[in-house]
Amino acid sequence: MKINGNAIRPGNIIEHQGRLWRAVKTQHVKPGKGGAFLQVELKDIRDGTKLNERFRSSDTVDRVRLDEKEYQFLFSSGEDYTFMDNNTFEQLTLNADLIGEPVVYLTEGMVVTVESYEDSPISVTLPETVVCLITEADAVVKGQTASSSYKPAVLENGVRVLVPPHVGAGTRIVVRTADSEYMERAKD
Repeated sequence: MKINGNAIRPGNIIEHQGRLWRAVKTQHVKPGKGGAFLQVELKDIRDGTKLNERFRSSDTVDRVRLDEKEYQFLFSSGEDYTFMDNNTFEQLTLNADLIGEPVVYLTEGMVVTVESYEDSPISVTLPETVVCLITEADAVVKGQTASSSYKPAVLENGVRVLVPPHVGAGTRIVVRTADSEYMERAKD
């Protein structure tokens, strides 16, 4: 689908220079001299390289629609992760590089969304938040009672997060998968 260069929004997937790019940031610029343009930070979907590009309203780009399908995580073997389509029971094996950093939050039976372009998987999206168990938490430093004080903790999967002082080892917490940030205590 063709769109104007100034209609690109963050999250859009476009085809540019023969490659697929995800728009990360956009900024409208109106210089004192010359016409206005849209400054777009693009990230290559396959290898993660970044590109800053200017698009004028007269430019047209191809906006790409990705196919999204839900899969259930079955198991991992080294760097390969196997998923199953719950409708057709077809299995799909993907490399950890395609999943990215959130791969540490994959648990057996978790339902993820796999985006593909022309039947080739491009990215895997985990649920926005997951519940994890804290295995280690540092002691609270006496006198450190500012409202924004956090202490380091280690989750069951080995990931280090910052948690409020009242949260200790053995507590289940909700963590955002995108950036490993503490959200809240898990409801039992």
